[in-house]
Amino acid sequence: MCGRYVVATPFQQLALDFAALTDVEFTPDYNLAPTKPVPVLWQRAQDEGVRRLDVARWGLVPYWAKDPAIGVRAFNARIETAAGKPMFRSAFAKRRCVLPADGYYEWKKGEGRAKQPMYIHPQDGAPLAFAGLYERWTDPEGLELWSVSILTGPARGALAEIHDRMPLTVARPLVEPWLDGQLRDADRIRSLLDLDGEPAWTAHPVGQEVGNVRNNGPELVKEITDPGTLF
Repeated sequence: MCGRYVVATPFQQLALDFAALTDVEFTPDYNLAPTKPVPVLWQRAQDEGVRRLDVARWGLVPYWAKDPAIGVRAFNARIETAAGKPMFRSAFAKRRCVLPADGYYEWKKGEGRAKQPMYIHPQDGAPLAFAGLYERWTDPEGLELWSVSILTGPARGALAEIHDRMPLTVARPLVEPWLDGQLRDADRIRSLLDLDGEPAWTAHPVGQEVGNVRNNGPELVKEITDPGTLF
């Protein structure tokens, strides 16, 4: 799963990197958690084919939901079931997005109940393109809520030693078809995802402070030299 991640690259730089227009601002966040606003790259019908970088709430709220609180437990969508599960199937078919990220956190099991937070990020430092789904929910007064979920799959290679799930990504040359809501074939959609091979990512232990969402700042991703006796 992916329950905490980092967006440290300046927003305007992300817009340039992903060839997108934007008119919003986003402050770098080193401890993004479900229900927080997160950067999202999409190409919605209302944008008339223009690729935009905006922000949306992390935790998908389907258009048919009676209460937006449902999104608290829908921050990840499993690739194995997303195409058919009522929570995600409409978004998987028509409303796909990319969530830029510099890296993410995962908790590695140690002895007993102990867990060591790890920061996982690309070896080359380039922003990741997490594969995401999005929805628009409207309350009875007509107020819109745009929300997103990150697709996950089985962890591969060394990452499987940290956790059995990992966020899925979209290679840069495949971002355009991934965002295309006219592409509806489930097998073709899945073929756009990075599902094979070991990602060129690295991981290092970080402090327990990341476990508290109120903590934020570049110190959270700093490697600690003494993770204790967990391993």
